[in-house]
Amino acid sequence: MNWKTDKKASAISMGSISSSVIILDIDHKADKKSRRFRNIQLTIFLSGLSVFAQLYLFQPLLPTVAKDFKTSIGDSSWLVSSSTLGMALGLFFFAFKSDSFSRKKQMLFALLASSCLTIASAWIESLPLLIAMGVVKGFVIAGVSAVALAYITEEVQASVIGLAISMYLNGNTIGGMSGRMIATVLDGEIGWRNTVLIIGMGSLILALIFWKYFPDSRFHQPQKIDFTLKVKQMKNFASDSYMLRLYFVAFLIMGTFVSIYNYLTFRLESPPFSMNHLFIAFIFLMYTLGVVGTTIVGRLSERMEQRRILQVCIVLMLVGVLLLLSPRLFIVMIGLALLTLSFFGAHTMASKMVALHAQEAKSTATSLYWLFYYFGSALLGSGSGYFLHATSWSYFILLLGIVVLISYFLSLRKMKVI
Repeated sequence: MNWKTDKKASAISMGSISSSVIILDIDHKADKKSRRFRNIQLTIFLSGLSVFAQLYLFQPLLPTVAKDFKTSIGDSSWLVSSSTLGMALGLFFFAFKSDSFSRKKQMLFALLASSCLTIASAWIESLPLLIAMGVVKGFVIAGVSAVALAYITEEVQASVIGLAISMYLNGNTIGGMSGRMIATVLDGEIGWRNTVLIIGMGSLILALIFWKYFPDSRFHQPQKIDFTLKVKQMKNFASDSYMLRLYFVAFLIMGTFVSIYNYLTFRLESPPFSMNHLFIAFIFLMYTLGVVGTTIVGRLSERMEQRRILQVCIVLMLVGVLLLLSPRLFIVMIGLALLTLSFFGAHTMASKMVALHAQEAKSTATSLYWLFYYFGSALLGSGSGYFLHATSWSYFILLLGIVVLISYFLSLRKMKVI
């Protein structure tokens, strides 16, 4: 009896020790040396890769799709704008609801559902239906972007949050760049439908890897959000002239940036350039300059006035846009490089100013920023396409030059960060 009792007591004691170890482990956020942190880094990178490869999938395919559906440049551009419009609507929705869901389940659903929608897009024969599917896909994809940074700040030690965030942002940048490059190359070889199918299948594989290796949240419990409070916070930010100017700056510069990349392929395929699709694909390597622009602005913002940095970036954007008027490829490439570098710098600075100005409810303030940002992509991105179809490349560039100039005037008024 004593031996059995001792054995039982020993088992209970060991169970208590195990429980203590588990509780102790749960109480500690992921550090740089842990396997959990490496899994977070890998999967958060893959999530960004998948999201942005799918979000702008149709951008380099617009000339082919326009020919296939026998439609105008403006109509075909809605294949890109529909996704970004859906993204804007999704981010607005998740601003109210994302804290009510499990982080992993929300992100996993978004990755799996968007992959399936992309795969299904390859068989859609109706342009309006394909555009409608783009809205749904963008809405679903927002489920990743809405909580990725929140998950990182909740689950990772403060000393390596920056490292984890940079992995996610690099995934965004590389996903957007590689998705466009792969789509451009494959489109010329196997057609746009097979291209969409392959990228959709690749995204599905990334989603399955995410499912297996992405760690569950330890520091987030789903909870209800006060809807009335959220609306009040949004009204306060929307009535703040400082924030409103920054929101419109985001709308205008993003709309300009997407417009250029939407329609530059049309321009380069036509005389006087008449470029092959393989050479056009490498143009999307310009996106690597986005990382450079973000890094430069991040460092300068510690030593210079933020408003001045924003203004300089916008002026450089304007110069980059105007250089695209040139009939010489070398000058066009310089203009595109300058535009890309300065856009990411301006976007980084504007988003940082929004976050710093918001003394509380920062997530609401940044949600509104992203709402304007993606609405600019959708509305200006397609609207400028109709303008290009009705006029010419020169008038199109001049229109975008005026848009950038307006964003500069919006930044002129003193913006003092509280």
